[in-house]
Amino acid sequence: MRPEYDPSQLKGRVRGKYVERYQSGTNLILLESDVQAAFPDSGAVNDALRMLMKVARRHSQGQV
Repeated sequence: MRPEYDPSQLKGRVRGKYVERYQSGTNLILLESDVQAAFPDSGAVNDALRMLMKVARRHSQGQV
């Protein structure tokens, strides 16, 4: 443990408190700064990706 940590403050803590949440998986994706600037929040990213999926489906079915 690093010297700057005070072991007396660690008493009463629960080790592994979030292990189940961690093991259930995360889907963290880091965006480049130019892409990030175009999307104000995760909802905007999801909307754009759904639209892209829709266009790709139409294109693959010859419905351009």
